[in-house]
Amino acid sequence: MTEKILSEKNRVVRHSRLELIEHWAIAISGLILLATGIFELPVAKRYYIITVPGLGWTADFITSLYLHYAAALVFTAAGIFHLVYHGGARGETGLLPQKGDMKASVTVIKSLFGFGQEPPMHKYLPEQRWAYVGMALIIAMLIVSGLIKTYKNLYAPDLSLAIVLTATWIHNICFVLFFLAFLAHMAAILLRPNWPMVRGIFTGNVRLDYARHRHALWIADLEKNEKSVDP
Repeated sequence: MTEKILSEKNRVVRHSRLELIEHWAIAISGLILLATGIFELPVAKRYYIITVPGLGWTADFITSLYLHYAAALVFTAAGIFHLVYHGGARGETGLLPQKGDMKASVTVIKSLFGFGQEPPMHKYLPEQRWAYVGMALIIAMLIVSGLIKTYKNLYAPDLSLAIVLTATWIHNICFVLFFLAFLAHMAAILLRPNWPMVRGIFTGNVRLDYARHRHALWIADLEKNEKSVDP
């Protein structure tokens, strides 16, 4: 099991190295997709983006397209691996919504603004589970619609116009939704109670005292599991 309490360091391992690689592969390739998707439109020259040092290439459609394809390859591979490995091979369900999450999420959000106390939580907060499912659906739609558009560009220029237009609309709408979800993700990090979780994004571990306070149910499970394997 990857999750482990490191009492002597006041740390608890929250994410494995593999999970960190997946996260950053999707995050970085997703940002590149956002940028190159915009650069494929005639905006770089219009809004003087090309005048920024190092961004002269942004007005070149082919360069932006190739970078878009390269990032899409990483984005798709990481997404499929995550689904197959965690959802299929390991059967992990910790990030899937659970009964009572909606009510608990309202309680958590209210507590962030000083209204009431946040109840003890498991490894993931209820709003994190809802956000995960929403982002997963957006990513899935982006990948499917993107593959259709790529197939049309590379192999089937005479593909049905209705299919191409539908894929394009879905891709564009999900592009906006992905950007909004990214902004919401960044906004959540800015909330003071969430600051200790930022460390986990880079190192895979968070402070144990923080986890005991906010994720007491998760720590209790870890301690129970550790005792069960002690000789």
